Amino acid sequence: MRLAFAGPVIEWRGPAPYYFVLVPDEESADIREVAALATYGWGAIPVEARIAGIDFTTSLFPRDGAYLLPLKNAVRKPRGLTAGHEVTVEMTVLLGP
Repeated sequence: MRLAFAGPVIEWRGPAPYYFVLVPDEESADIREVAALATYGWGAIPVEARIAGIDFTTSLFPRDGAYLLPLKNAVRKPRGLTAGHEVTVEMTVLLGP
């Protein structure tokens, strides 16, 4: 499943800050439809993503009926992305074997 969307970068405060892109409601609903085929546990969904020309792999986390796309420092720092930035995401949900 391939998706493209724009969403805000949000900061999750904890022992160390983590940054995510909030997947919009419509795309989150599409992901929920295939979640059982994709998840490897705890609701995490493996994906390949591209932001600002940088490709990376990660797993979506379910949160309040939507999904959060983690932003690795290798993606975020070279582009200066911080909380509040709007980014465009191209993403492929990786379905099971």
